[in-house]
Amino acid sequence: MSVRNGLLALLASQEMYGAQLRSEFEARTGGQWPLNIGQVYTTLGRLERDGLVEGAGAADDEGRIPYRLTEAGRGEVDSWWAQAVPRDVTPRNELAIKLALAVTMPGVDVRALVSTQRTATMRHLRELNRSKPRRAPGAPSAPTPDELVLESLIFADEAELRWLDYVEERLARG
Repeated sequence: MSVRNGLLALLASQEMYGAQLRSEFEARTGGQWPLNIGQVYTTLGRLERDGLVEGAGAADDEGRIPYRLTEAGRGEVDSWWAQAVPRDVTPRNELAIKLALAVTMPGVDVRALVSTQRTATMRHLRELNRSKPRRAPGAPSAPTPDELVLESLIFADEAELRWLDYVEERLARG
């Protein structure tokens, strides 16, 4: 989730100042993607420059200025909700880059690198699974935001482990 769109979506619910946006973003994404407050204010500055948000009044006693969406900002959020997340721009994957470089470098023990990564990923997967909330029998089945984020991370780790299996198999074949 882009920080830009996340902040716009939060402002669609109510006016907020930067620290509130940071806190809400982190709370609603299960605390998995902490934000730097500087990143929040830099993003707000760009959104204001682009006419998507505006100050919603004077600063309070602590100097905080609340922000709100403009009509253009509301349209941007509505558009974001309506569109699929694009798959044509692939985010950089540090592990894929590391392994792609490792197989081309003399003296790099790629099998050891894969083994080390597998151990770390399995450890992370166990931690994620341990942090899953236990639902009481008969509890509502609708997922919470925290559960959705957690499950996404679990599926990503499981996919990484499958990919590492594939890499090991290819290495074994020479």
